[in-house]
Amino acid sequence: QVQLVESGGGLVQPGGSLRLSCAASGSISSIRAMGWYRQAPGKERELVATITSGSSINYADSVKGRFTISRDNAKNTVYLQMNSLKPEDTAVYYCIVDLIYSRYWGQGTQVTVSS
Repeated sequence: QVQLVESGGGLVQPGGSLRLSCAASGSISSIRAMGWYRQAPGKERELVATITSGSSINYADSVKGRFTISRDNAKNTVYLQMNSLKPEDTAVYYCIVDLIYSRYWGQGTQVTVSS
């Protein structure tokens, strides 16, 4: 079993910043990648950013230049620094952890960007 605990969501005004965190624990033998997806109301879940164990990073075009993903391997924790937030960034953000044969999802944390 793998547990993912997310934190850092909330309400922020347009142009503001938030930092999401996701700590993984449990039966973690080898993490291949960690990252974030999001799902806005009425839309499909979409990739936001991922970072591999070799620190290869991938961003959705919509967040490039505004969001930064990072990880602390010693703590099995992944972070998402979100700057210059826009109303269209409003969504539930889900943490993911990829092991060799499986993917685990966090419970989700709400991010709302509104004035």
